[in-house]
Amino acid sequence: MRRMSLSRIFLLPTQLANQIAAGEVVERPSSVVKELLENSLDAGARRIDLDVEEGGARLIRIRDDGQGIHHDDLALALSRHATSKIRSFDDLTTVNSLGFRGEALPSISSVSRLSLASRTPGAERGWRLDNQGAAEPAPVAHPPGTTVEVRDLFFNTPARRKFLRTERTEFSHLEEVVKRIALSRFDVGLQLRHGGRVVHALPAAAAEQERTRRVAALCGENFTDNAVMVDFEVGELRLWGWIGLPTFSRSQADMQYFYVNGRMVRDKLVAHAIRQAYQDVLYHGRHPAFVLYLELPPQEVDVNVHPTKHEVRFREGRRVHDFLFRGLHDALAQVRPGVAVAAGMDEEVATRQTPVAAVHRTAAFAARPATQSAIPLQVREQIAAYAALHPEPQVRDESRQDEGEHPLGYAIAQLHGVYILAENSEGLIVVDMHAAHERIAYERLKQAHTEGEIVSQPLLVPVSLTVTPQEASLAEEHDALFSELGLEVNRIGPDSLAIRQIPALLRDADAAQLVRDVLADLNTHGTSSRVREHINEILGTVACHGAVRARRRLTLPEMNALLRDMERTERSGQCNHGRPTWVQLRMEELDKLFLRGR
Repeated sequence: MRRMSLSRIFLLPTQLANQIAAGEVVERPSSVVKELLENSLDAGARRIDLDVEEGGARLIRIRDDGQGIHHDDLALALSRHATSKIRSFDDLTTVNSLGFRGEALPSISSVSRLSLASRTPGAERGWRLDNQGAAEPAPVAHPPGTTVEVRDLFFNTPARRKFLRTERTEFSHLEEVVKRIALSRFDVGLQLRHGGRVVHALPAAAAEQERTRRVAALCGENFTDNAVMVDFEVGELRLWGWIGLPTFSRSQADMQYFYVNGRMVRDKLVAHAIRQAYQDVLYHGRHPAFVLYLELPPQEVDVNVHPTKHEVRFREGRRVHDFLFRGLHDALAQVRPGVAVAAGMDEEVATRQTPVAAVHRTAAFAARPATQSAIPLQVREQIAAYAALHPEPQVRDESRQDEGEHPLGYAIAQLHGVYILAENSEGLIVVDMHAAHERIAYERLKQAHTEGEIVSQPLLVPVSLTVTPQEASLAEEHDALFSELGLEVNRIGPDSLAIRQIPALLRDADAAQLVRDVLADLNTHGTSSRVREHINEILGTVACHGAVRARRRLTLPEMNALLRDMERTERSGQCNHGRPTWVQLRMEELDKLFLRGR
């Protein structure tokens, strides 16, 4: 085996140090675009033009109308550890800029042919500096603002250049970065051209309607047509944006944009809170779509925990988690026929967002049949215990004149004992009667269970489990939470726990695994909803077996009673497994099917 010879310690050459640093921030053309766009935004730009060629490998040119760079600072801007965004360590606790490390420009310059031209407001002329030319800036005609031109990325590091993918792939990554930036700053106009062709031309958006148009342009009109706006705040925390309906779910988590104080992040705590909010209404294996903005004091979040700043750390993680979960959970609960779910909306928007008028407008064409998974039948005891809590829909005769128009209209027929056909002012409503009643029964069960305390059952023989000392301490620290969940867990050694009591509904569950899961949640998120999830699974099973069965014939009064129950029940747009319970076919859509008016 060859032995390394000892050598003296020496300073790395500046160019080599910059190329090593470039490995952190310059992975591909999209990385360059991200850094340069963030610099433009930090410079106060209100208009940004981006031109790229060959997916960005040949050319990236970004021009902005920001505050520019002073003539004397151009050379310094290409030096490592030079920045205008922080002055002292204290500034790191209240970072308000997107970038501040002072390594992006020199790193990019070390692996490309870069030119920097800029003019500050009030200056007579602009100045240009080229990393391949003279060391001093040269005068140039330039409007106020800055232009950064990056050519031949990785020309001097061929080993890295060969890892670039096809032009199409690299541009798709680059375009995704532009989307993220465009969604983060509605007040900035942005244009993207690729090979001279305009891909995105986005004017600044101030009004709510203009913001929605930008979201539609970047995420697709199908998203905005099937999304609802949220805007709520508690203390210094505010969350606003668009959340996709559960019926508008994705096979991958590819339409999820979450911003913290204007910076897009992918955070485990945030992802967990959102997933929990959707857990009761999303079909298994699917992912929600959303564009959301969290605002909180800068000192409450640390953005300097990752070189690319994709991750953050909240000072009060549990508080943020609970705020996100509760707000989104309650907003999704209001998605039911005839209810506007966006807080603070004006009358026109509220009308547009009611599920009958808009939320389910395209669901008839977007939704695909879903088969319901087989449900275990070992629930007779639970059904017997809870049967009285979810009776059949109350039957009462309703005429069309007694209560006026209802969002789900009035039943006119039943199809094959499975679907209820109803008529409303918009056209035809089709309801899956079993799925709808399953949701109604489930919500009643959850409410009844919540209003009472969780009934616990002592174990005849305590269950012992071995954990890490850290987990054992965590169990001691959260003793009150375990009691609240109906669990009695005692520490009996440095790395041992004893489970003496569990919720009665979970008497057949794996108690040891349940406690391990709760501890894992506490360690990662500072809270846990495992017990509630298990209980809800059982209640969902009970509701499924207690709901009206398919093929059962209902009378018109029974059908109308079910429709009225749906209008009163939270989350009635989906059954417990995330399948849609109803769709709207508007008259114009029916007319198209029969070529009427042509």
